[in-house]
Amino acid sequence: MDISVARTFLEVVKTGSFVSAAANLNLTQTAVSARIRVLEDQLDRPVFIRNKAGAKLTPAGEQFLRFATTLVQVWARAQRAVALPPGRETVVTVGAELSLWSPLLRHWLLWMRRECPEIAVSTQIDASERLMEQVQEGSLDVAVLYAAPSRPGVIAELLFEEKLVLVRTTPTSAPLAPEDHVQIDWGEEFAASYQAAFPDQPNAVVSISYGPLALDYILATGGSGYFRKGFVRSYLEEGRLALVPGSPEFSYSAYVVHSTKADPGVMDRIRAGLRAAAMIAA
Repeated sequence: MDISVARTFLEVVKTGSFVSAAANLNLTQTAVSARIRVLEDQLDRPVFIRNKAGAKLTPAGEQFLRFATTLVQVWARAQRAVALPPGRETVVTVGAELSLWSPLLRHWLLWMRRECPEIAVSTQIDASERLMEQVQEGSLDVAVLYAAPSRPGVIAELLFEEKLVLVRTTPTSAPLAPEDHVQIDWGEEFAASYQAAFPDQPNAVVSISYGPLALDYILATGGSGYFRKGFVRSYLEEGRLALVPGSPEFSYSAYVVHSTKADPGVMDRIRAGLRAAAMIAA
């Protein structure tokens, strides 16, 4: 299949309109319609229902959507692999959840530059579910996640175990109201454990999905929140934060996820770098 056909299909899905897709792709509407006709002829099924409101996916189109995304991603990966930068032997694509980039993946990138200069690196941030899908599809070599559900053809290896602890700003003599607690998105497992531990806790006034931003916020305004113990260790030592006595701790482990078909030699180097980075970040 012509990759341009898959890209055109995805653009129509994104915009919900042949006209808007044509404008975004710098094509005529006739050209977009022709590409979609080619796709429908190849699949022997209509993929869009066209009406005055735009274009809506048919059941066949819904099925093809996942494969179209994979086709485009794998093609982009193939282009990167073929067009290697000078002096590089291969390229690895690595993804991670947002909260794992700082400092873990930052340290890993520096380690790779120093220890594996022959490897080109392509990185991205995404949600854990999407990262798992991309590893399965083959469009991503490695994902670093906090939750790694079992998937066919995928290996999940424990990278490090950590605790989420409840901390508050100092001085501890200053009272904090319930609304001063910041809810941080550490995933569904943490949310369920937190709810079980604090069933009467009111809904948070402030919710933040990114730990470092949440920390900056409570340091500026005063408050409390659950953070990775290693991440806040220096603030505890400096006295800017304090552990809340008697508060429950929650397990929070990170995993390296890769395909069973991954190159063992390349994976050994990636794992070594991630372990070194985890020791620095701990």
